[in-house]
Amino acid sequence: MARQNIFFTAGPAELYPKFETFLQEAVDLQLGSISHRSGQFKKIYQHTDEQLRALMNIPADRAIMFTGSASEIWEKIVLSCVEHESFHLVNGSFSEKFYKYALSLNKHAQKMAKPLGEGFSYQETEVPEYAELVCITQNETSTGVQMREPDIHKLKRSHGSKLFAVDMVSSAPNPELDFSLIDTAFFSVQKAFGLPAGLGVWIANEACLEKAVSLKEKGISIGAHHDLPTLWKESRNYQNPATPNVFGIYLLGKVAEDMNKTGIARIRKETEEKAKRIYKFFEKQEGYAVSVTNPDHRSKTVAVINTEGPSSEIIGKLKEKNLIIGSGYGPKKDTQIRISNFPANTPEQIETLINTIENI
Repeated sequence: MARQNIFFTAGPAELYPKFETFLQEAVDLQLGSISHRSGQFKKIYQHTDEQLRALMNIPADRAIMFTGSASEIWEKIVLSCVEHESFHLVNGSFSEKFYKYALSLNKHAQKMAKPLGEGFSYQETEVPEYAELVCITQNETSTGVQMREPDIHKLKRSHGSKLFAVDMVSSAPNPELDFSLIDTAFFSVQKAFGLPAGLGVWIANEACLEKAVSLKEKGISIGAHHDLPTLWKESRNYQNPATPNVFGIYLLGKVAEDMNKTGIARIRKETEEKAKRIYKFFEKQEGYAVSVTNPDHRSKTVAVINTEGPSSEIIGKLKEKNLIIGSGYGPKKDTQIRISNFPANTPEQIETLINTIENI
């Protein structure tokens, strides 16, 4: 039997260790054929809802809703929470896309931009007076830059009347985000949760719902397909407006439950330790340099490393050893590598990757 690959890619990523067990359970339960209006599905939704709340400390008054992808949620948030103006912190391809979604929806979108590899802190961030929504990418997947949770919380406290949206696509559930402060956040499952792509998770509070309802009452479009009030109402009854990704919701609930058994504190500590090991190695390894120079802004879940030679060469050599890493994103594709540090990437796998890079 051929040796299996180990994936250190930023998403889709290495599958959660118990994925096959959970998938077989889903097949045995014939979940591909059950009605999404059935009591069985409602129990699946409720289980996933409860496990995510426990794992990420999400208050009961926040709705947890499911979509086809996280990118879809960019649009839904802008439509639901902005009448005129949004503000975006941009330092990479995905935060830039969030900003461009707002522009394409004919909103007056403003941005504070940083060069690739640089992050944002509370002290330097000036939020425009008339911005209704502040959009923050907590973990910029393309550049390996994070915004620290305390900085996000301080910014929200300083601008309490504005809605705050946090993209945590490639970091959830690792960030210790205060959901009693943050109005809305979202992620997808093909990264740190170690599942196949095809499911987005949207968390929102009543302030977002109220804004969406007020916009709709003014005759402003908040979207025709599964708008926030519709998703919210259905989620309160552990339902979805139309047939959802039942397999994905079930598997997410099982992974979240397993993570709760491990404990989020232990997961965060192990993630931190693995990240330190990765960065320490590349700081000293000849031919490489850590892209993000400020340690406070280095992502704990996606490490981006500059390479002196073409990144494709190191990627190819590692692939021969069944170790799959990613290239840089966009303009940095040929001069950077990206290495995931998700819960499914064990300390032993990280050590194997480092030892292999050192030897080649």
